[in-house]
Amino acid sequence: MIYHGKHPAGKSKEAEIKRINKELANIRSKFKGDKALDGYSKKKYVCKLLFIFLLGHDIDFGHMEAVNLLSSNRYTEKQIGYLFISVLVNSNSELIRLINNAIKNDLASRNPTFMGLALHCIASVGSREMAEAFAGEIPKVLVAGDTMDSVKQSAALCLLRLYRTSPDLVPMGDWTSRVVHLLNDQHLGVVTAATSLITTLAQKNPEEFKTSVSLAVSRLSRIVTSASTDLQDYTYYFVPAPWLSVKLLRLLQCYPPPEDPAVRGRLTECLETILNKAQEPPKSKKVQHSNAKNAVLFEAISLIIHHDSEPNLLVRACNQLGQFLQHRETNLRYLALESMCTLASSEFSHEAVKTHIETVINALKTERDVSVRQRAVDLLYAMCDRSNAPQIVAEMLSYLETADYSIREEIVLKVAILAEKYAVDYTWYVDTILNLIRIAGDYVSEEVWYRVIQIVINRDDVQGYAAKTVFEALQAPACHENLVKVGGYILGEFGNLIAGDPRSSPLIQFNLLHSKFHLCSVPTRALLLSTYIKFVNLFPEVKPTIQDVLRSDSQLRNADVELQQRAVEYLRLSTVASTDILATVLEEMPPFPERESSILAKLKKKKGPSTVTDLEDTKRERSVDVNGGPEPAPASTSTMSTPSPSADLLGLGAAPPAPAGPPPSSGGGGGLLVDVFSDSASVVAPLAPGSEDNFARFVCKNNGVLFENQLLQIGLKSEFRQNLGRMFIFYGNKTSTQFLNFTPTLICSDELQPNLNLQTKPVDPTVEGGAQVQQVVNIECVSDFTEAPVLNIQFRYGGTFQNVSVQLPITLNKFFQPTEMASQDFFQRWKQLSNPQQEVQNIFKAKHPMDTEVTKAKIIGFGSALLEEVDPNPANFVGAGIIHTKTTQIGCLLRLEPNLQAQMYRLTLRTSKEAVSQRLCELLSAQF
Repeated sequence: MIYHGKHPAGKSKEAEIKRINKELANIRSKFKGDKALDGYSKKKYVCKLLFIFLLGHDIDFGHMEAVNLLSSNRYTEKQIGYLFISVLVNSNSELIRLINNAIKNDLASRNPTFMGLALHCIASVGSREMAEAFAGEIPKVLVAGDTMDSVKQSAALCLLRLYRTSPDLVPMGDWTSRVVHLLNDQHLGVVTAATSLITTLAQKNPEEFKTSVSLAVSRLSRIVTSASTDLQDYTYYFVPAPWLSVKLLRLLQCYPPPEDPAVRGRLTECLETILNKAQEPPKSKKVQHSNAKNAVLFEAISLIIHHDSEPNLLVRACNQLGQFLQHRETNLRYLALESMCTLASSEFSHEAVKTHIETVINALKTERDVSVRQRAVDLLYAMCDRSNAPQIVAEMLSYLETADYSIREEIVLKVAILAEKYAVDYTWYVDTILNLIRIAGDYVSEEVWYRVIQIVINRDDVQGYAAKTVFEALQAPACHENLVKVGGYILGEFGNLIAGDPRSSPLIQFNLLHSKFHLCSVPTRALLLSTYIKFVNLFPEVKPTIQDVLRSDSQLRNADVELQQRAVEYLRLSTVASTDILATVLEEMPPFPERESSILAKLKKKKGPSTVTDLEDTKRERSVDVNGGPEPAPASTSTMSTPSPSADLLGLGAAPPAPAGPPPSSGGGGGLLVDVFSDSASVVAPLAPGSEDNFARFVCKNNGVLFENQLLQIGLKSEFRQNLGRMFIFYGNKTSTQFLNFTPTLICSDELQPNLNLQTKPVDPTVEGGAQVQQVVNIECVSDFTEAPVLNIQFRYGGTFQNVSVQLPITLNKFFQPTEMASQDFFQRWKQLSNPQQEVQNIFKAKHPMDTEVTKAKIIGFGSALLEEVDPNPANFVGAGIIHTKTTQIGCLLRLEPNLQAQMYRLTLRTSKEAVSQRLCELLSAQF
């Protein structure tokens, strides 16, 4: 017992406080007394203080006595001392030096029990000060040959804790290659702890730990092929070492598939074995057995999806997940649907996923858990292509009528995107969207009905059908306001196409719309007034009726200024303007320019970039995409586009389309001889017009449209980690004619070649009309560089040779890793980089509006961490990061000082290398 006599929790709070104050007075007198306390008494009183603190009372003494306990040779006394310090001593304490000395003594003692206590204390406190004091010591303990297994485990986990809190203070060195070999350790506890550490380190420093791949595969192979009796201490309900297996599989997801055929073959065998074991009857009926077994299985499937290179494994994984779709366990159904969403984006497994469409539709109808139904919607969206779009859209619309309110808006957005993307017959598209408004009008955002208008205006073949359909829909007694908006706009533009039918004469159209007028909000009434003045131009016979409406007091004296102004101006226009002037002012709306799909941007904003965006970006079209795909949204929520042979209605506006006219006879001066006699020009075309502007747009983003003319569209999606990167280049044939001898080539100058390694595979030389091909480029930054590689594309179109060159946006800042730091650390480091050759400064005029949020987004997109509340002037922006190359790491600090009054910026960059400062300054200055 800690307390003698009555327990502090007496009959009332006051009694408890009184009892505790009495005990605190007693402990204080014991500590201050003349008689020296023995170790046991000191431990007892420190333990009491700790207990009182845990009851919620402040403790302001006893710290020194706890520190004294650290020097004891008794385990129980030392343990209480460390426990008190872990809980009660903050990093700014004056005692920290004494504590650190005691910890150092225990680490050097080689007593495994004392070393374990010291390591646990470091990890529990985990402060930056602890990292500064011990980050260099712990790796030595970890890799020392005479360290006991239990201490190695503690050391690995302690180092992991310090790395997570202060990654910049954990030095990479000789120990990194030795810690990798802990994966071969005989003690599985050491291997488990080491795997956690290596996985985290490899995410930031993949090159340093790439040797771990072969060792992890070897260890994984031994585990999955072992019998449950082989690893008795680490077998959990007949599953050998499930936690270690999961950790090893996660480690392997930090790297691409192994290049060594032997290692790759062994890993494939492991994954096949895990899939095979999933088919075996369970060795126990207990839930712990199935949980452990399924944990390993799902992580193996995650690795298979990550590698995306073994068609057989991907299809097997899909089939295994398909079995879980009807499992009685809700969590398994959820995880299966979630994993299949990712599998649907792989060209190897997309067809296999589609075979489960009926099961997924059934889950959508019968599943009781809303989160599982939501994943089913996500999977239907992911597996949708031209072959099954009508069925999936119909099922989503059917489900929408009874769907949970929390996910209705998301389903509406997905139906709108799918209907547009896979519409071959645009009458089906119009029917679908109007049905959508009828079923869930409250959840149809402006972006959806705007999109309908754009598409109908841009397509002559659907305008008459759209006018007829909305006219019929508006005859329902109760119409949603969004339907009135769509109907008003379309009838105002194309009502004349159905006016010949006496059932939809001009007067009937007007009366139908005006019957809804008094039920609508102000913005919709304003739109209907615009429709009325359009009717004056389209149908002169209804002009008096409309003028009477505009002349009424309810319009001319409307309390809303916008409505009043429209009524006055439209009435005056209809009265004084001649027929010709009226026809000119109120002529039919021209086709909308190609632009970004705001529906997709809204969906990504709702779902977050890590879900919908990635799914949409990585999804490969397997059939001709008639309607094109979405264009990247600004900044971080961008998404890949899919080229289109027709007007790209989903909007690919990153590159302005080339002027209308016949295609050029040959690109960039190849000459007639080249054109006639050669399929591949020896001359590389100069950079395409506008190429530099598009290049600059990619400095702060990774996805989007790089180039577009009337024949070809080039889209990019890239990802970078440390000094490595991967870029997906999508070439879209916008015509209905084949591209022949299609040859993209990456060109690096002599100066760039030693600093940047690019590896890629050739693409199919024939690109069908309306089709898209993909090329993957693997990138390695060896050293800092200033130039960018050039992408040259040569092909034949209709017998004419085409030659296009664009700069590929691989810039030095792509290899930035953001670094968080406090104000004091930032300015300390800033002063250290004060040599003139380490600083580059640029003062320049703002080229874009000086918007704070846009500036923040660009700095983050540039790759550095945006450090808040660091600069004394809150209007300034500061950032920090590290440029990773194969040969070195270069720390970088930046400071951007805007002057709103002068519309000027001052940008200062400090790095340890002048050329890097210069290049980063050039790249970032061009963004503002």
